[in-house]
Amino acid sequence: MATYHLTFDNSAKEKIAPKLTDNKRLLLTFEDGVGAFSQHAMLHMQTQFTVNIVAADAVTDGYNTQVTSNLGTVLVKDYSVSDLQHEMTLRLNQHQNTLQLTGEGGMIDDNVGFIDFTDPTSLKNNPAR
Repeated sequence: MATYHLTFDNSAKEKIAPKLTDNKRLLLTFEDGVGAFSQHAMLHMQTQFTVNIVAADAVTDGYNTQVTSNLGTVLVKDYSVSDLQHEMTLRLNQHQNTLQLTGEGGMIDDNVGFIDFTDPTSLKNNPAR
């Protein structure tokens, strides 16, 4: 079975880690309109992902593949791994305050969203969408 690892750079960790408490967990959502945490179906030819924080007890049906990371386990939809790479990095673009997902083969998504579903204001403050 293939393994996947995601490294959050220091700036991305500073943005995400304070919101990631013991009663929450991380998702990396492929934005295809499938599932409770996907914001829209793709309407163009661009791969889009969003980093999500959800409650630890949230129903995450479909998120059945684990990606290891330096912030803990990140759950993804099993079919979305075809758009991922085995070694990935999530970086904060300081100039635009957006996240960029890269892998050993290059850019995966240059405008990754970040939504904390445990914070009611997070969805409207998502600069990537």
